[in-house]
Amino acid sequence: MKKVTLFTAFLFASVATFAQTWKLDKAHAKVGFTVTHLLVSEVDGNFKTFDATLTSSKPDFSDAVVELTADVNSIDTDNERRDSDLKSDKFFDAAKFPTLTFKSKTFQKVEGKKYKVTGDLTMHGVTKPVTLDVTLNGPIQHPMSKKDVAGFKITGEIKRSDFGIGPNMTTAVVSDEIALRANAEFGKQ
Repeated sequence: MKKVTLFTAFLFASVATFAQTWKLDKAHAKVGFTVTHLLVSEVDGNFKTFDATLTSSKPDFSDAVVELTADVNSIDTDNERRDSDLKSDKFFDAAKFPTLTFKSKTFQKVEGKKYKVTGDLTMHGVTKPVTLDVTLNGPIQHPMSKKDVAGFKITGEIKRSDFGIGPNMTTAVVSDEIALRANAEFGKQ
């Protein structure tokens, strides 16, 4: 039994040794969303302050683990009044829940450069599983730094009511469906 336990520990340690960490290039990344206003127009927003890490031991990222955090107080829709409203206890309640997080559980290759990432999204004190579509660009060698870089385009949809964000009566004013989108460039460390 000791040999099996020791072998298992060695195996896990070996796999962890080969895992590569990829650091977010914040100058080439954006985390955003789109809502429908009054059922007639779309309003875009994003989080100005966020960070993410990606760890993978496979060159095709099929075993990647992604972790993202975003500062709710950095929400920006190009309208200060609306941003203040979104930060208030009517919506995100940023004073009580200042951070949004996502941690992947699976990162599965669908076909070619297309993936599905499934993980836990936590907003407004509520954690729900979500599945997002991912398109991989690269990896390539950066022409100046000579380090490997990879880009990811992430899209999906959630319902704000699943996270208790905003009163239900506002669905005619602000859609319940929120389109998520992110673009991120990561550099291998």
